Amino acid sequence: MRLIENGAIIEDRFVRVADDAPVPDGVPVLLSAERFAKEDAALAGRQAPVGIIWPNNKRIEEIEPLLPRLSLIALSFPSFRDGRAYSQARLLRERFKWRGPLRATGGVLRDQFLFLMRAGFDQLEAVKDADAAAFAEAMKTYSVFYQPTGDGRPSLLRTRLGRHVGSHVRPEAAE
Repeated sequence: MRLIENGAIIEDRFVRVADDAPVPDGVPVLLSAERFAKEDAALAGRQAPVGIIWPNNKRIEEIEPLLPRLSLIALSFPSFRDGRAYSQARLLRERFKWRGPLRATGGVLRDQFLFLMRAGFDQLEAVKDADAAAFAEAMKTYSVFYQPTGDGRPSLLRTRLGRHVGSHVRPEAAE
């Protein structure tokens, strides 16, 4: 599977393992959430990185205790019309402070590339090689945003006020 990361196609170093296939030793693997839950104890001693494919119909809060053991989180888009993974991505980045790779997998259209990045995704599975160029172009289309998101770029309001996320000073601390 081709993978886009920061506008370039890269090789996916994670091996996606089916639920009924053995987990290979010594290579990064990407497992379903169900399999990860079933084999949690066996995976705890694993030396190679483990990623998880989190379905969009499962509460994202359930992933929080697993975060220290994960090297990648892939959120599913079963259809381009189903946007629940956007909300999951923002919660992972903003509430749970996930700083590892966050991958969009499934039915993603080129029109959604910019919104994926704004929600906090930094990887997506490419359907075509030309998707990398479309992704890079989408990132340059807009430079100012009204809505704050988890991608770290300040909103227009914060820019005008001269404040950025993380530079907020509590009133009691300023006295």
